[in-house]
Amino acid sequence: MEIWINPACSKCRSALTLLDAEGAEYTVRRYLEDVPGEDEIRAVLDRLGLEPWDITRTQEAAAKELGLKEWPRDAASRDRWIAALAGHPKLIQRPIITADDGTTLVARSEEAVREALSHSKR
Repeated sequence: MEIWINPACSKCRSALTLLDAEGAEYTVRRYLEDVPGEDEIRAVLDRLGLEPWDITRTQEAAAKELGLKEWPRDAASRDRWIAALAGHPKLIQRPIITADDGTTLVARSEEAVREALSHSKR
């Protein structure tokens, strides 16, 4: 399983603590340093079943600078949103866990982390 984290994020730290408590095997990706490209973001969105605006942190300073709240949320604007996430990874909601079976979740709650665990080999 892989987890995308920002070490400064309390929800990321909580997810890691729970994964450790459950003895899960996982790989940490510090996505602010190891930035996902546009194709990788598209793949994660496909696995999540979400659109880029669904995983965008619109309260971040970069979102306000870009005026993201005013951007259309439609198919024609999807690539623009993905480019913004790749160019400003702080905008990506976290943590994102991809389980061993490919199930991908935004794991901001203990329940979501446990769901990811249920999809991973022990």
